[in-house]
Amino acid sequence: MNPPKKGVPRTANAVLQASERRSAQVKLQISAESAANDAKTTRLRALRLAKEALDAEAARLAALNAPPLRAKKRSKNRG
Repeated sequence: MNPPKKGVPRTANAVLQASERRSAQVKLQISAESAANDAKTTRLRALRLAKEALDAEAARLAALNAPPLRAKKRSKNRG
């Protein structure tokens, strides 16, 4: 029979507690990653909205500064 290794839980209760600790650590890690992802998404959304506003303003100014369109001439042959 092999001697028990150091640091290995010997009782069912110790195994359960170790499992619960690992589960709690995983949940904390997942929630931290989720919060970081939410913050990144919020930042990127704000940047995209700011860029869209700048693009809309540039398009509006371009439309104001564009030369007027010439009226189409009617065709003489209506054949």
